[in-house]
Amino acid sequence: MFTSDRAPSLKSVLLASGVVLTLAMGVRHGFGFWMQPISEANGWTRETYSLALALQNLMWGAFGPFAGMAADRFGTMRVVLAGAVSYMAGLVWMALVTQPTLFIVGSGVFIGLGLACTAFGAVSGIIGRVAPVERRSWAFGVSGAASSFGQFLMMPLEQYLISSVGWQSAFYLLAAAVIIAMVPMAFFLREPPVVHAGSAQQSIGEAFGEALRNRSFLFLVAGYFVCGFQVVFIAVHLPAYLKDKGVTDPRIAVMALALIGLFNIFGSFYAGKWGGMVPKRYLLSGIYFIRSIVITLFLLAPLSSISVYLFAAAMGFIWLSTVPLTNGIIAGIFGVKHMSMLAGVVFFSHQIGSFLGVWLGGYLFALQGNYNVVWGIAIALGVMAGLANLPVDERALARGALKPA
Repeated sequence: MFTSDRAPSLKSVLLASGVVLTLAMGVRHGFGFWMQPISEANGWTRETYSLALALQNLMWGAFGPFAGMAADRFGTMRVVLAGAVSYMAGLVWMALVTQPTLFIVGSGVFIGLGLACTAFGAVSGIIGRVAPVERRSWAFGVSGAASSFGQFLMMPLEQYLISSVGWQSAFYLLAAAVIIAMVPMAFFLREPPVVHAGSAQQSIGEAFGEALRNRSFLFLVAGYFVCGFQVVFIAVHLPAYLKDKGVTDPRIAVMALALIGLFNIFGSFYAGKWGGMVPKRYLLSGIYFIRSIVITLFLLAPLSSISVYLFAAAMGFIWLSTVPLTNGIIAGIFGVKHMSMLAGVVFFSHQIGSFLGVWLGGYLFALQGNYNVVWGIAIALGVMAGLANLPVDERALARGALKPA
């Protein structure tokens, strides 16, 4: 089924997946920097570019379960290789295409598929299978920290490329970087054939149906929807929001997004570490409640570079710290055989939220001239997600002959 007879070491898997996640998440985290130059160059409103990014996020989620199934069935290496090619094609497409509909659909499909095959859902399965149970939450935290490092690293780099070589050439250089970095790392993600003890074997359909009947899984789905809405709205629209409010120095927005990535390195790592010590559901609930508080304080405080940096640091610490906790709960409840597929299903909900967050930001701004309503929705959803995660049951399912992990 896979292409190697020897299981890779946890160290090599974390290193290779870390590089892949650094590029996958780092590049897309800076897409907000292209909103104004592309819109001005093509004579578009913000809604057009926002819709393109919204579709990217939606397609990322829609392709996610299938990428996860392919990774579980055929191996992570093949999925990452396919994703690198699609990601590269999407970046080139965004540089070349000027017709709005083609730009929206093409970039949505190519980038969405690329992210589905190179981001958390695709690599979570191999991490869960290679890591010992007692270190699984920590390993998910390390992979989350790697993606956060990518966000921190790529923010100033992407802004520098746009200002120095132009927004089109910046896309070309990033496309080359994706291929050059991801392809060799994919070969460190080869897995041996999986041997399952016991006579009973759970099919993909059975695993999917079991998850949809599980109340805790549905709570995780609801929480991830909110996570996607909040983080992608902020990542894409924060630079434009700051400029509208009179913060015209672009370095402040760049530093803010970089700080989100920097502090999420620590947030993701410690979320994974603490998730092995205390119930993960309490940490998840706390993260969502704190997000609503941080957003509220940011909107109420006088806007300045200091308030922006404090907001970015606080949000960064809880930015993607939901990922190791959510994946840890999924692995604990359902086991790791279909880990990538189930993580992809939950992440689809995240990306529906991402679609609505980024699209509503552009749509309501075009309608009302401000982001006030979307900020209010983000706050209310955070409270709801905090409440939804409290009753999650993290105990492994009993399946008779089927092993839960």
